[in-house]
Amino acid sequence: MSDCLFCKIAAGEIPSTKVYEDEKVLAFRDINPQAPVHILVIPKQHIESAAAITPENASAVSDCFLAIAKIAAQEHLDNGFRVISNVGEDAGQTVKHLHFHILAGVKMGERIV
Repeated sequence: MSDCLFCKIAAGEIPSTKVYEDEKVLAFRDINPQAPVHILVIPKQHIESAAAITPENASAVSDCFLAIAKIAAQEHLDNGFRVISNVGEDAGQTVKHLHFHILAGVKMGERIV
């Protein structure tokens, strides 16, 4: 999508601090980190959110999670990490492009909210 922030980042039109990239996935550091490690993982294919996953585009999710495992090893997240995907305005989704937050570097409680 031409007006999607994450599509522009994936296309290289907007700079980011990349931590991982392959032909299907891009991961970069969040500009407003909520933990010492805060990385966003996006499929390069535009999918609006987890609610828009279909049988035709579902492989983008597995591509992202394969990348997440590689990133966790690369970043030495041996003590653990959290993966979150916000869907819709009420959940805090601010960019309408499927993405996963990797949060780590601090001990997190069991509760999410």
